Amino acid sequence: MRVALFSSQKYELPFFEHALTQFPDIQFEFFEQALNDKTVALAQGFDAICVFVNDQVDANVLAELAELGVQSIALRCAGFNNVDIEAAHALGIKVARVPAYSPEAVAEHCIALMLTLSRKTHKAYNRVREDNFDLNGLLGFNLHNKTVGIIGCGKIGQALVAILNGFGAHVLVYDPNIGEGSYTQVSLDMLLEQSDIITLHCPLTEATHHLIDDAAFDKMKQGVMLINTSRGALVDSKACIRALKSRKLGYLGLDVYEQESELFFKNRSDEVIQDDVFMRLASFQNVLITGHQGFFTKEALTEIAHTTVTNLNAIRTGQALENQV
Repeated sequence: MRVALFSSQKYELPFFEHALTQFPDIQFEFFEQALNDKTVALAQGFDAICVFVNDQVDANVLAELAELGVQSIALRCAGFNNVDIEAAHALGIKVARVPAYSPEAVAEHCIALMLTLSRKTHKAYNRVREDNFDLNGLLGFNLHNKTVGIIGCGKIGQALVAILNGFGAHVLVYDPNIGEGSYTQVSLDMLLEQSDIITLHCPLTEATHHLIDDAAFDKMKQGVMLINTSRGALVDSKACIRALKSRKLGYLGLDVYEQESELFFKNRSDEVIQDDVFMRLASFQNVLITGHQGFFTKEALTEIAHTTVTNLNAIRTGQALENQV
């Protein structure tokens, strides 16, 4: 099986090379280019492709892939909102994903954003490097006894619940698909109204697109903290800006952004960023943005590579495909 891996990054290569040692009949070719309607021709001669979160796998691209003879798509991520699944099924193209690589990696990054914002450690770091040891302006707050609302409580959400319980936080959860646990289940409105910190861990669907909008912010506490390590389009970025300007939103931590495909995973330090919404968000002193690195641990990358290659081998050998979508 020949596989074209799009949006390749140098940091991935050792993990995939190690995973492939167990499957000598699978051969990868790595392309730095993202998959889209302009680059789909690179898939010619391959049996399968491997894509990431910002690759474009819509109906038009899928039709081109089918014409080129591509029979399967391996997602090296959990989310699949960038793939037109109905179109893939209609074309007979199998799609598999990595449903759970390291929930703890994302949950811990979420906590890192919370603590950095609450204790202003990023600002303190810069001050000390300039020999400034003044504490004024660095006043933080405890996570202990705070009410933290989790929207979506799958494997990442459950890992986060365990960490927050260790901090002694009061954990509220909104997720219609889970049972009882070491948290309090509430309605979405109650979670928005009562939480000091709100963190998003749900998939991006038509129902959850811009789940956090002006109406949602209106229901939140003054000075609330919002964290998004899930999917960028869960949050209306322009509504965030308005909430930051009115001080309804006191802290914002983002590891994802709804237009991130034009920005993230590349060094753009020599460019003039054209996204005015992103630049406005980044200009606020109480906003912390990381470039979609919540998944970026050794443990997670090892599991992503292993599961991706295992999925492809199941397709190649006709075995049951547990992670098919």
